[in-house]
Amino acid sequence: MGILFRNKIKQLLFILPFILFLSLSGISQNIGIGADAIYNFQTESVGAGARVNIFPNNRLSFVPQFSYYFAFNKVSEYFLGLGLEYKFIRTKRVNFYAIAHGAYNNWMNYEASPMKGAKPNNWNVDAGIGITTNTCLRPFLEYRYNLKFMETHLRLGVLYIFGCRKGGGGGGGGRDKRCDAYRTN
Repeated sequence: MGILFRNKIKQLLFILPFILFLSLSGISQNIGIGADAIYNFQTESVGAGARVNIFPNNRLSFVPQFSYYFAFNKVSEYFLGLGLEYKFIRTKRVNFYAIAHGAYNNWMNYEASPMKGAKPNNWNVDAGIGITTNTCLRPFLEYRYNLKFMETHLRLGVLYIFGCRKGGGGGGGGRDKRCDAYRTN
């Protein structure tokens, strides 16, 4: 693996203690951390991702993300970027959201590509839609389109909200009654 990739992993490990500190603070209900599995339809590549969701209100989320497509794929690369999610439909059990995501892209095996002008350092912009639940442990499914390389990919993952507690009784369906980030009113 390249030096740049190892440096990004070190940066991620440096950020994790900060996230854990936030989980113990009063704003922890507005922060989540998650992981996902990724499939790129055009390159037939499999990857994995990690993310932090920061909820300033009940509709908007800032989502720093890291994604890695494994070396056994035709295309081996990683992305480090920031997404913006907007929940356009909210119900008691699920949210539907739109996402826009910009990222730095390091294409590690670009030399093997028949694509003219292939290079290791790129930028990337995705747009897509997703669905997630309102529970403390939130599975999600996203479908995205890469505007630069004209590729689509699907992400299936789970997000854990720090400081979240399930509401008791009242038919809440496990929805967190304390978490302002997902309150439906």
